[in-house]
Amino acid sequence: MHIFFNDRHARHHGRHEMFRGELVPCFEVPARADYVLQELQARQLGPIESAPEVTIDVLARIHAPRYLDFLSTAWDEWVALDPKNAERDALPSYWPIRTFRSDVLPASFPARMGLFSFDAGSPITSGTWTAARQGAACAVAGARHLLQGHRSAFVLTRPPGHHAGADFFGGYCFLNNAAIAAQVLRDGGLDKVAVLDIDYHHGNGTQAIFHERADVFFASVHGDPHTEYPYYLGYADERGAGKGEGANLNLPLPRGTGFDRWHEALATALRTIADHGAQALVVSLGLDTFEGDPIAGFHLRSPDYLRIGEDIAAAGLPTLFVFEGGYAVAEVGVNAANVLDGFQQLAG
Repeated sequence: MHIFFNDRHARHHGRHEMFRGELVPCFEVPARADYVLQELQARQLGPIESAPEVTIDVLARIHAPRYLDFLSTAWDEWVALDPKNAERDALPSYWPIRTFRSDVLPASFPARMGLFSFDAGSPITSGTWTAARQGAACAVAGARHLLQGHRSAFVLTRPPGHHAGADFFGGYCFLNNAAIAAQVLRDGGLDKVAVLDIDYHHGNGTQAIFHERADVFFASVHGDPHTEYPYYLGYADERGAGKGEGANLNLPLPRGTGFDRWHEALATALRTIADHGAQALVVSLGLDTFEGDPIAGFHLRSPDYLRIGEDIAAAGLPTLFVFEGGYAVAEVGVNAANVLDGFQQLAG
């Protein structure tokens, strides 16, 4: 399996996030990707390379231009407010909600940061834009690898992407790598693509991006948003809208779910993707379904991830895996590699 590694990921290294009323050290840390890389190298699962830089016009196929403009200049603007800001991350502190306007772009940097975000847990740092953009470049390279006729590829990058929408960041995510990859596959000539999100937390950004489109089917197995982040999206009655009606499948599960029930939901998602007629599959590979994850609540174990890889391979589709969550840092490498190993064992 070809692996596209974001060799600039560590440039995004947040100091703190707001979590339940206090600033705490970030759960999303560079070691996450480093542990995965070490395990991939130890198992020799495939060649590892970086990716050429991606142009803004490719990102703009998914993300709003004014949002991209904000991300690309955010750190410089933050430091310009006060030179001391160079020693602390940028976090939003207020947001436009119901009845507030979002069409006007405020001159105030803090106001614009709030306009383009939905939580206070996703710090912008000096290297956020560099790391996120290179991650998107890896996703583009991975999608193009599939278009060249290859069976699979893995995008190893951080920050993750599936919570980022067309014009907002949150959930540690800034650019939606899975959505960008799906769009590249569509632009490369495929009529129908599917995104399968198996992160513990619903991929609200990906769903929002494709909510009114029939050409990209979105299926997600995740923690029930009644009690789990991101709370405001991910319910079973969300099936898409307009032309996208019926092209969205949410399979929320309660905290405490074990592998047997989770595995049944995965089977449902894969059957529905097959019925949709997808010609390629993008997997938002979150490993925070692991029983030891500090910010999630499912009870999957490391051997279960081998079975997950096998099941995804059995779908028979060209498949791009994109690294998302997984915050039990010491185990995330084994769990990610198990998925890829299981896939390769069945796919050949």
